[in-house]
Amino acid sequence: MERTLSIILLFLLPWTASGKTWHVSASGSLRSIHQALSLSLAGDSILVEPGVYREKGLVIEKPVHLIGRALPVLDGEDRYEIISVRSNGVTVEGFRLIRCGRSGWNDIAAIKLYGVREVTIKGNYFERAFFGIFCQNARHCLISGNTLVSDAASEIQSGNGIHCWHCDSMRIEYNEVRGHRDGIYFEFVTHSLICGNRSIDNIRYGLHFMFSHEDIYSNNTFRHNAAGVSVMFSHGVSMTGNTFTENWGGGAYGLLMKEITDSRVAGNHFLNNTSGIYMEGTTRVKVLGNGFSGNGYAIKIQASCSDDTITRNNFAGNTFDVATNGTLVLNNFDGNYWDKYEGYDLDRNGAGDVPYHPVSLFSMIAEKNPSVMMLFRSFMVSLLDRTEKVMPAITPENLKDDHPFMKPLTLQP
Repeated sequence: MERTLSIILLFLLPWTASGKTWHVSASGSLRSIHQALSLSLAGDSILVEPGVYREKGLVIEKPVHLIGRALPVLDGEDRYEIISVRSNGVTVEGFRLIRCGRSGWNDIAAIKLYGVREVTIKGNYFERAFFGIFCQNARHCLISGNTLVSDAASEIQSGNGIHCWHCDSMRIEYNEVRGHRDGIYFEFVTHSLICGNRSIDNIRYGLHFMFSHEDIYSNNTFRHNAAGVSVMFSHGVSMTGNTFTENWGGGAYGLLMKEITDSRVAGNHFLNNTSGIYMEGTTRVKVLGNGFSGNGYAIKIQASCSDDTITRNNFAGNTFDVATNGTLVLNNFDGNYWDKYEGYDLDRNGAGDVPYHPVSLFSMIAEKNPSVMMLFRSFMVSLLDRTEKVMPAITPENLKDDHPFMKPLTLQP
Protein backbone atom coordinates (compact mmCIF):
# COMPACT_ATOMS: atom_id res chain seq x y z
CA MET A 1 0.00 0.00 0.00
CA GLU A 2 2.82 2.43 0.94
CA ARG A 3 4.65 1.65 -2.33
CA THR A 4 1.49 2.29 -4.35
CA LEU A 5 0.99 5.64 -2.59
CA SER A 6 4.59 6.64 -3.30
CA ILE A 7 4.16 5.88 -7.02
CA ILE A 8 0.97 7.93 -7.17
CA LEU A 9 2.68 10.89 -5.45
CA LEU A 10 5.64 10.61 -7.83
CA PHE A 11 3.36 11.18 -10.81
CA LEU A 12 1.18 13.72 -9.03
CA LEU A 13 3.87 16.15 -7.85
CA PRO A 14 5.08 17.33 -11.30
CA TRP A 15 1.47 17.79 -12.39
CA THR A 16 0.72 19.80 -9.22
CA ALA A 17 3.74 22.05 -9.73
CA SER A 18 2.63 22.97 -13.24
CA GLY A 19 -0.91 23.99 -12.18
CA LYS A 20 -2.34 27.38 -13.07
CA THR A 21 -2.40 30.31 -10.63
CA TRP A 22 -5.64 32.27 -10.23
CA HIS A 23 -5.45 35.80 -8.77
CA VAL A 24 -8.31 37.12 -6.65
CA SER A 25 -8.46 40.77 -5.60
CA ALA A 26 -11.05 43.41 -4.76
CA SER A 27 -10.17 45.43 -7.89
CA GLY A 28 -9.18 42.68 -10.32
CA SER A 29 -11.12 40.76 -12.92
CA LEU A 30 -11.59 37.88 -10.49
CA ARG A 31 -13.06 39.20 -7.24
CA SER A 32 -14.61 36.11 -5.69
CA ILE A 33 -12.86 33.13 -4.10
CA HIS A 34 -16.01 31.12 -4.88
CA GLN A 35 -15.58 31.91 -8.55
CA ALA A 36 -11.88 31.03 -8.48
CA LEU A 37 -12.69 27.67 -6.87
CA SER A 38 -15.25 26.90 -9.56
CA LEU A 39 -12.78 27.76 -12.36
CA SER A 40 -9.75 26.00 -10.91
CA LEU A 41 -8.61 22.45 -11.63
CA ALA A 42 -6.79 19.94 -9.47
CA GLY A 43 -3.27 21.18 -8.70
CA ASP A 44 -4.05 24.87 -9.33
CA SER A 45 -3.20 27.68 -6.91
CA ILE A 46 -5.54 30.49 -5.89
CA LEU A 47 -3.66 33.59 -4.75
CA VAL A 48 -5.83 36.01 -2.77
CA GLU A 49 -4.74 39.64 -2.44
CA PRO A 50 -5.31 41.74 0.74
CA GLY A 51 -8.91 42.75 1.43
CA VAL A 52 -12.03 41.65 3.27
CA TYR A 53 -13.96 38.77 1.71
CA ARG A 54 -17.44 37.97 2.97
CA GLU A 55 -18.37 34.78 1.17
CA LYS A 56 -20.98 32.41 2.57
CA GLY A 57 -19.07 29.22 3.23
CA LEU A 58 -16.18 28.25 0.95
CA VAL A 59 -16.28 24.55 0.05
CA ILE A 60 -13.05 23.12 -1.39
CA GLU A 61 -13.77 19.91 -3.31
CA LYS A 62 -10.58 19.59 -5.38
CA PRO A 63 -6.86 19.51 -4.48
CA VAL A 64 -5.93 23.18 -4.79
CA HIS A 65 -3.66 25.57 -2.91
CA LEU A 66 -5.55 28.52 -1.39
CA ILE A 67 -2.94 31.11 -0.45
CA GLY A 68 -3.40 34.57 1.05
CA ARG A 69 -1.01 37.45 0.54
CA ALA A 70 -0.55 39.72 3.61
CA LEU A 71 -3.38 38.04 5.55
CA PRO A 72 -6.56 38.81 3.57
CA VAL A 73 -9.63 38.61 5.83
CA LEU A 74 -12.27 35.89 5.48
CA ASP A 75 -15.29 37.05 7.49
CA GLY A 76 -17.89 34.49 8.61
CA GLU A 77 -20.18 37.30 9.87
CA ASP A 78 -20.95 35.23 13.01
CA ARG A 79 -23.12 32.95 10.85
CA TYR A 80 -21.14 30.62 8.57
CA GLU A 81 -18.47 27.95 8.52
CA ILE A 82 -15.78 29.84 6.65
CA ILE A 83 -13.89 27.03 4.87
CA SER A 84 -15.03 23.42 4.46
CA VAL A 85 -12.33 21.11 3.09
CA ARG A 86 -13.76 18.01 1.35
CA SER A 87 -10.82 17.05 -0.87
CA ASN A 88 -7.45 15.45 -0.25
CA GLY A 89 -4.27 17.40 -0.94
CA VAL A 90 -5.57 20.89 -0.10
CA THR A 91 -3.44 23.73 1.30
CA VAL A 92 -4.88 26.75 3.14
CA GLU A 93 -2.21 29.29 4.01
CA GLY A 94 -1.88 32.93 5.00
CA PHE A 95 -5.41 34.10 5.89
CA ARG A 96 -7.04 35.93 8.74
CA LEU A 97 -10.30 34.15 9.54
CA ILE A 98 -12.70 36.03 11.79
CA ARG A 99 -16.19 35.64 13.25
CA CYS A 100 -17.15 32.14 12.16
CA GLY A 101 -20.65 31.03 13.11
CA ARG A 102 -21.57 29.62 16.51
CA SER A 103 -24.02 26.86 17.34
CA GLY A 104 -25.11 24.88 20.37
CA TRP A 105 -25.87 21.76 18.31
CA ASN A 106 -23.56 21.95 15.28
CA ASP A 107 -19.75 22.05 15.48
CA ILE A 108 -19.16 25.08 13.25
CA ALA A 109 -15.50 25.89 12.65
CA ALA A 110 -13.45 28.51 10.87
CA ILE A 111 -11.83 25.64 8.93
CA LYS A 112 -13.28 22.13 8.99
CA LEU A 113 -11.80 19.00 7.45
CA TYR A 114 -14.23 16.26 6.38
CA GLY A 115 -12.69 12.79 5.94
CA VAL A 116 -9.61 13.98 4.02
CA ARG A 117 -5.89 13.19 3.73
CA GLU A 118 -2.68 15.16 3.16
CA VAL A 119 -4.25 18.55 3.93
CA THR A 120 -2.06 21.43 5.15
CA ILE A 121 -3.36 24.33 7.25
CA LYS A 122 -0.52 26.72 8.05
CA GLY A 123 0.35 30.32 8.80
CA ASN A 124 -3.23 31.50 9.41
CA TYR A 125 -4.65 33.80 12.07
CA PHE A 126 -7.99 32.88 13.66
CA GLU A 127 -10.00 35.41 15.63
CA ARG A 128 -13.26 34.92 17.56
CA ALA A 129 -13.83 31.42 16.23
CA PHE A 130 -16.27 28.95 17.81
CA PHE A 131 -14.06 26.01 16.80
CA GLY A 132 -10.85 27.16 15.14
CA ILE A 133 -9.73 24.11 13.14
CA PHE A 134 -11.96 21.01 13.32
CA CYS A 135 -10.69 17.74 11.85
CA GLN A 136 -12.97 14.71 11.59
CA ASN A 137 -11.88 11.40 10.09
CA ALA A 138 -8.73 13.07 8.77
CA ARG A 139 -5.43 11.33 8.02
CA HIS A 140 -1.84 12.51 7.51
CA CYS A 141 -2.65 16.23 7.82
CA LEU A 142 -0.40 19.09 8.94
CA ILE A 143 -1.57 22.00 11.11
CA SER A 144 1.39 24.32 11.57
CA GLY A 145 2.26 27.88 12.54
CA ASN A 146 -1.28 29.11 13.11
CA THR A 147 -2.45 31.58 15.76
CA LEU A 148 -5.91 31.00 17.24
CA VAL A 149 -7.38 33.61 19.57
CA SER A 150 -10.94 33.50 20.88
CA ASP A 151 -13.11 35.07 23.58
CA ALA A 152 -14.64 32.02 25.27
CA ALA A 153 -16.64 32.93 28.37
CA SER A 154 -17.95 29.49 29.39
CA GLU A 155 -17.38 25.84 28.51
CA ILE A 156 -20.91 25.34 27.15
CA GLN A 157 -20.89 28.30 24.78
CA SER A 158 -17.43 27.81 23.33
CA GLY A 159 -15.46 25.38 21.18
CA ASN A 160 -11.86 24.19 21.02
CA GLY A 161 -8.96 25.79 19.21
CA ILE A 162 -7.71 22.71 17.35
CA HIS A 163 -10.13 19.78 17.55
CA CYS A 164 -9.34 16.33 16.14
CA TRP A 165 -11.89 13.51 16.20
CA HIS A 166 -11.25 10.01 14.90
CA CYS A 167 -8.03 10.95 13.14
CA ASP A 168 -4.70 9.27 12.49
CA SER A 169 -1.12 10.40 11.79
CA MET A 170 -1.77 14.11 12.39
CA ARG A 171 0.96 16.71 12.98
CA ILE A 172 0.01 19.67 15.18
CA GLU A 173 3.07 21.88 15.48
CA TYR A 174 4.18 25.43 16.37
CA ASN A 175 0.69 26.85 16.83
CA GLU A 176 -0.43 29.32 19.50
CA VAL A 177 -3.90 28.85 20.99
CA ARG A 178 -5.58 31.26 23.43
CA GLY A 179 -9.00 31.86 24.90
CA HIS A 180 -10.81 28.69 23.78
CA ARG A 181 -12.54 25.97 25.81
CA ASP A 182 -9.67 23.51 25.23
CA GLY A 183 -6.61 24.67 23.37
CA ILE A 184 -6.06 21.33 21.61
CA TYR A 185 -8.48 18.40 21.80
CA PHE A 186 -7.86 14.78 20.73
CA GLU A 187 -10.55 12.09 20.78
CA PHE A 188 -9.96 8.70 19.13
CA VAL A 189 -6.74 10.01 17.57
CA THR A 190 -3.79 7.67 16.98
CA HIS A 191 -0.11 7.83 15.89
CA SER A 192 -0.03 11.64 15.98
CA LEU A 193 2.43 14.33 17.05
CA ILE A 194 1.78 17.54 19.00
CA CYS A 195 5.02 19.54 19.04
CA GLY A 196 6.21 23.07 19.84
CA ASN A 197 2.78 24.58 20.52
CA ARG A 198 1.81 27.23 23.08
CA SER A 199 -1.60 26.73 24.69
CA ILE A 200 -2.35 29.62 27.04
CA ASP A 201 -5.30 31.15 28.92
CA ASN A 202 -7.89 28.58 27.86
CA ILE A 203 -10.89 28.20 30.15
CA ARG A 204 -10.62 24.42 30.61
CA TYR A 205 -7.58 22.45 29.35
CA GLY A 206 -4.52 23.46 27.41
CA LEU A 207 -4.56 19.96 25.89
CA HIS A 208 -7.26 17.31 26.30
CA PHE A 209 -6.77 13.63 25.36
CA MET A 210 -9.60 11.08 25.28
CA PHE A 211 -9.26 7.49 24.00
CA SER A 212 -6.18 8.45 21.97
CA HIS A 213 -3.32 5.95 21.72
CA GLU A 214 0.31 5.83 20.60
CA ASP A 215 0.59 9.63 20.39
CA ILE A 216 3.45 11.99 21.25
CA TYR A 217 3.30 15.48 22.62
CA SER A 218 6.64 17.19 23.18
CA ASN A 219 8.21 20.61 23.72
CA ASN A 220 4.90 22.40 24.21
CA THR A 221 4.03 25.12 26.74
CA PHE A 222 0.78 24.94 28.73
CA ARG A 223 0.41 28.09 30.81
CA HIS A 224 -2.34 29.70 32.85
CA ASN A 225 -5.16 27.40 31.78
CA ALA A 226 -7.86 26.30 34.20
CA ALA A 227 -5.96 22.99 34.05
CA GLY A 228 -2.89 22.24 31.97
CA VAL A 229 -3.25 18.85 30.27
CA SER A 230 -5.72 16.00 30.75
CA VAL A 231 -4.83 12.57 29.35
CA MET A 232 -7.64 10.06 29.91
CA PHE A 233 -8.44 6.47 28.91
CA SER A 234 -5.40 6.13 26.65
CA HIS A 235 -2.25 4.03 26.33
CA GLY A 236 1.17 4.38 24.76
CA VAL A 237 1.34 8.16 25.18
CA SER A 238 4.75 9.87 25.24
CA MET A 239 4.89 13.22 27.08
CA THR A 240 8.37 14.76 26.88
CA GLY A 241 10.05 18.15 27.17
CA ASN A 242 6.90 20.14 27.93
CA THR A 243 6.43 23.05 30.32
CA PHE A 244 3.38 23.10 32.59
CA THR A 245 3.17 26.39 34.44
CA GLU A 246 0.78 28.63 36.39
CA ASN A 247 -2.23 26.33 36.17
CA TRP A 248 -3.89 27.44 39.40
CA GLY A 249 -7.28 26.73 40.97
CA GLY A 250 -9.17 24.47 43.34
CA GLY A 251 -9.21 21.58 40.83
CA ALA A 252 -6.23 22.59 38.71
CA TYR A 253 -3.07 20.67 37.86
CA GLY A 254 -0.28 20.72 35.34
CA LEU A 255 -0.99 17.18 34.13
CA LEU A 256 -3.91 14.87 34.91
CA MET A 257 -3.55 11.20 34.01
CA LYS A 258 -6.63 9.05 34.47
CA GLU A 259 -6.84 5.39 33.41
CA ILE A 260 -3.54 5.57 31.51
CA THR A 261 -1.29 2.60 30.79
CA ASP A 262 2.18 2.02 29.33
CA SER A 263 3.06 5.68 28.94
CA ARG A 264 6.05 7.94 29.60
CA VAL A 265 6.38 11.35 31.26
CA ALA A 266 9.97 12.53 30.84
CA GLY A 267 12.04 15.70 30.79
CA ASN A 268 9.13 18.04 31.58
CA HIS A 269 9.04 21.09 33.84
CA PHE A 270 6.18 21.58 36.31
CA LEU A 271 6.31 25.11 37.67
CA ASN A 272 3.87 26.92 39.98
CA ASN A 273 0.83 24.68 39.55
CA THR A 274 -1.72 23.77 42.20
CA SER A 275 -0.72 20.14 41.54
CA GLY A 276 2.11 19.28 39.18
CA ILE A 277 0.83 15.77 38.32
CA TYR A 278 -2.39 14.11 39.41
CA MET A 279 -2.48 10.33 38.78
CA GLU A 280 -5.58 8.16 39.08
CA GLY A 281 -5.91 4.59 37.81
CA THR A 282 -2.53 4.68 36.04
CA THR A 283 -0.55 1.52 35.33
CA ARG A 284 3.03 1.07 34.10
CA VAL A 285 3.62 4.79 33.68
CA LYS A 286 7.22 6.00 33.91
CA VAL A 287 7.76 9.47 35.42
CA LEU A 288 11.45 10.25 34.99
CA GLY A 289 13.79 13.17 34.53
CA ASN A 290 11.20 15.87 35.36
CA GLY A 291 11.57 19.04 37.40
CA PHE A 292 8.95 20.00 40.00
CA SER A 293 9.28 23.48 41.47
CA GLY A 294 6.95 25.90 43.25
CA ASN A 295 3.88 23.66 43.07
CA GLY A 296 1.31 23.24 45.82
CA TYR A 297 1.59 19.47 45.39
CA ALA A 298 4.33 18.10 43.14
CA ILE A 299 2.57 14.74 42.63
CA LYS A 300 -0.78 13.46 43.82
CA ILE A 301 -0.90 9.71 43.28
CA GLN A 302 -4.06 7.84 44.19
CA ALA A 303 -4.18 4.34 45.69
CA SER A 304 -5.75 3.11 42.42
CA CYS A 305 -2.37 3.49 40.67
CA SER A 306 -0.08 0.48 40.29
CA ASP A 307 3.31 -0.48 38.85
CA ASP A 308 4.26 3.14 38.14
CA THR A 309 7.90 4.24 38.38
CA ILE A 310 8.92 7.68 39.66
CA THR A 311 12.68 8.09 39.33
CA ARG A 312 15.48 10.63 38.67
CA ASN A 313 13.21 13.66 39.16
CA ASN A 314 14.03 16.89 40.99
CA PHE A 315 11.65 18.11 43.71
CA ALA A 316 12.43 21.61 44.95
CA GLY A 317 10.37 24.37 46.54
CA ASN A 318 7.04 22.54 46.52
CA THR A 319 4.64 22.92 49.43
CA PHE A 320 4.09 19.14 49.44
CA ASP A 321 6.19 16.73 47.41
CA VAL A 322 3.82 13.73 47.28
CA ALA A 323 0.25 13.17 48.47
CA THR A 324 -1.90 10.06 48.35
CA ASN A 325 -5.30 8.92 49.58
CA GLY A 326 -4.43 5.51 50.99
CA THR A 327 -1.81 3.36 52.66
CA LEU A 328 -1.54 0.76 49.90
CA VAL A 329 1.64 1.38 47.89
CA LEU A 330 1.98 -0.42 44.55
CA ASN A 331 4.39 2.03 42.90
CA ASN A 332 8.13 2.58 42.95
CA PHE A 333 9.76 5.84 44.10
CA ASP A 334 13.52 5.59 43.80
CA GLY A 335 16.56 7.72 43.01
CA ASN A 336 15.00 11.20 43.05
CA TYR A 337 16.32 14.49 44.46
CA TRP A 338 14.23 15.99 47.29
CA ASP A 339 15.17 19.38 48.69
CA LYS A 340 13.46 18.48 52.00
CA TYR A 341 15.66 15.45 52.54
CA GLU A 342 17.76 15.81 55.71
CA GLY A 343 19.68 12.55 55.56
CA TYR A 344 23.40 11.95 55.14
CA ASP A 345 25.78 10.26 52.71
CA LEU A 346 28.62 8.68 54.67
CA ASP A 347 29.89 6.55 51.79
CA ARG A 348 29.85 9.59 49.46
CA ASN A 349 28.21 7.82 46.54
CA GLY A 350 25.81 10.70 45.91
CA ALA A 351 22.76 8.95 47.37
CA GLY A 352 21.47 9.28 50.94
CA ASP A 353 22.10 6.44 53.35
CA VAL A 354 18.60 6.54 54.88
CA PRO A 355 15.30 6.47 52.96
CA TYR A 356 13.20 9.56 52.40
CA HIS A 357 9.44 9.49 53.09
CA PRO A 358 7.95 12.20 50.81
CA VAL A 359 4.38 12.00 52.19
CA SER A 360 3.93 14.23 55.22
CA LEU A 361 1.33 13.72 57.93
CA PHE A 362 0.08 17.27 57.46
CA SER A 363 -0.48 16.76 53.70
CA MET A 364 -2.79 13.83 54.46
CA ILE A 365 -4.70 15.88 57.03
CA ALA A 366 -4.94 18.87 54.67
CA GLU A 367 -6.23 16.63 51.86
CA LYS A 368 -9.31 15.82 53.96
CA ASN A 369 -9.58 19.15 55.84
CA PRO A 370 -8.32 22.03 53.64
CA SER A 371 -9.05 24.62 56.34
CA VAL A 372 -6.09 23.38 58.44
CA MET A 373 -3.74 24.98 55.89
CA MET A 374 -3.90 28.11 58.04
CA LEU A 375 -1.64 26.24 60.49
CA PHE A 376 0.94 25.42 57.83
CA ARG A 377 4.54 26.20 58.90
CA SER A 378 3.55 26.39 62.56
CA PHE A 379 5.81 24.78 65.17
CA MET A 380 3.17 22.18 66.08
CA VAL A 381 2.80 21.02 62.46
CA SER A 382 6.58 20.67 62.11
CA LEU A 383 6.70 18.64 65.31
CA LEU A 384 3.90 16.32 64.12
CA ASP A 385 5.59 15.73 60.77
CA ARG A 386 8.96 14.95 62.35
CA THR A 387 7.35 12.56 64.82
CA GLU A 388 5.53 10.78 61.97
CA LYS A 389 8.75 10.34 60.00
CA VAL A 390 10.41 8.66 62.99
CA MET A 391 7.44 6.40 63.82
CA PRO A 392 5.07 6.24 60.82
CA ALA A 393 1.49 5.49 61.84
CA ILE A 394 -0.76 7.31 59.37
CA THR A 395 1.41 7.95 56.33
CA PRO A 396 2.13 4.95 54.05
CA GLU A 397 5.34 3.46 55.40
CA ASN A 398 6.27 1.80 52.10
CA LEU A 399 5.97 4.99 50.05
CA LYS A 400 9.60 5.94 50.28
CA ASP A 401 12.68 6.65 48.22
CA ASP A 402 15.43 4.26 49.30
CA HIS A 403 18.15 6.05 47.31
CA PRO A 404 17.44 9.81 47.43
CA PHE A 405 20.11 11.91 45.77
CA MET A 406 21.92 14.54 47.78
CA LYS A 407 22.19 17.05 44.91
CA PRO A 408 19.86 18.04 42.05
CA LEU A 409 20.08 15.81 39.01
CA THR A 410 20.75 16.82 35.44
CA LEU A 411 17.36 16.28 33.85
CA GLN A 412 17.09 14.26 30.66
CA PRO A 413 14.00 13.00 28.81
